[in-house]
Amino acid sequence: MTDLAPHHERVLVIDFGSQVTQLIARRLRESGVYCEIHPFNQVDDAFLDRFGPRAVILSGGPASVHGEGTPRAPQRVFEMDIPVLGICYGEQTMCAQLGGGVEAAEEREFGRADIEITAESPLFDGIGGVGHQERVWMSHGDRVDAIPTGFHPIAASENAPFAAIADEARRFYGVQFHPEVVNTPRGAQMLRNFTHKIAGLSGDWTMAAFKDEAIAKIREQVGAGRVICGLSGGVDSSVAAVLIHEAIGDQLVCVFVDTGLMRAGEADQVVSLFREHYNIPLVAADEEDRFLTALAGQSDPEKKRKTIGKLFIDVFEEKAKAAGGADFLAQGTLYPDVIESVSFDGGPSVTIKSHHNVGGLPERMNMKLVEPLRELFKDEVRALGRELGLPDSFIGRHPFPGPGLAIRIPGEVTKDKADILRKADAIYIEEIRKAGLYDSIWQAFAVLLPVQTVGVMGDARTYDNVLALRAVTSTDGMTADYFPFDHDFLGRVATRIINEVRGVNRVVYDVTSKPPGTIEWE
Repeated sequence: MTDLAPHHERVLVIDFGSQVTQLIARRLRESGVYCEIHPFNQVDDAFLDRFGPRAVILSGGPASVHGEGTPRAPQRVFEMDIPVLGICYGEQTMCAQLGGGVEAAEEREFGRADIEITAESPLFDGIGGVGHQERVWMSHGDRVDAIPTGFHPIAASENAPFAAIADEARRFYGVQFHPEVVNTPRGAQMLRNFTHKIAGLSGDWTMAAFKDEAIAKIREQVGAGRVICGLSGGVDSSVAAVLIHEAIGDQLVCVFVDTGLMRAGEADQVVSLFREHYNIPLVAADEEDRFLTALAGQSDPEKKRKTIGKLFIDVFEEKAKAAGGADFLAQGTLYPDVIESVSFDGGPSVTIKSHHNVGGLPERMNMKLVEPLRELFKDEVRALGRELGLPDSFIGRHPFPGPGLAIRIPGEVTKDKADILRKADAIYIEEIRKAGLYDSIWQAFAVLLPVQTVGVMGDARTYDNVLALRAVTSTDGMTADYFPFDHDFLGRVATRIINEVRGVNRVVYDVTSKPPGTIEWE
């Protein structure tokens, strides 16, 4: 990944396996600093020379520094005359490697804690002076009990005398808490102090710069070749397609497969956007009957996913060959997919979800991949979409799963069920928009349950379907809380759905958070 943005100031985040390492990169990107995450065991002296970081951040991690064979930072990091910030485990390994000590703490710290600033430091510029109490988020069982020569404490907590330490001469800093999480309210300011004040970076990472560089890179990679892009109807593949089209024009052909499992009006919206607004060559395939026939009789969620994924690949391959084939396949792969596909401890890679790629197509069709978004997070993709002129109504849409409505219909999928769900979901989203709540919600959708209940409509008895409504707030989809609609809103939506959607006589609202639940039902 280091071939992108060679002229930008770059920060290297060395990953020791923390569940929140991605948030470090997100916070840095938000302040205009380009950074990349790489596992500790893939960073050697040669890598550091190639990457040329202006600063290094050592992430947290689950290991114990005094355990046998636990991860360490490359010693070269501390010899490059660049600023280094160690977070949690990162602070502990930095101390252990530079001559300090770490012990298992009798009193562990997990959750909210207050630190007291004990010395002036540029890391806390704008946060508070000596004696100031600051709320942070702790998550550690070990603690630093002796700091290396040259360091001094700059903050302490009740159970961590070295909650933050500094060697100002070498610009080495360590914090026992996690500034990257939202539970440390001013953590982003601390990270910005490290990158802008301590490392002296200007923050030259912008979407306008990325767009120009990505277009040049696409042109260099593709040359006179042809590119096929599979459109899912989602934001990622759509932004990738518009970006590639701006780079190479009619050398790009898009293929959109309507599985019959899309949201109301979605197929028409995608086709009109690409054919009329952007004049991008598009092959649109209406394959509803084919997909629903393949799904007939299947109720196991994993089998449904695999059936849809395999059939999508078959249809895409047919349409791509009919359009004349191509040398390259474009995918809307994002940076979280790239990170998750590289395990920091050398274990099995995490499989990228089916709607992020199109399976084994590059090998089957003898194509090379074009993945212009692989350096970006989801919010950055939306920013790029705005830079490219895509309408907010399109790029601001809630996430939609690759298998579509099939995983919002627990049990067997039929056309009747899909039509009922599509109509109910459209009413729900319409009411959310009318209430001005759409942009406050990460994802909202309806689920048609395999349950029927007795009801009364007029003077007649009914025995119809139950519909569940789901809406969550989240920053990255990894954790989520249910959205606290007021009861008047829920009552209004339920009344409309029951009155307007034949086949539904009861509506419920899902108040489960993630964890323990997931956002989708299947």
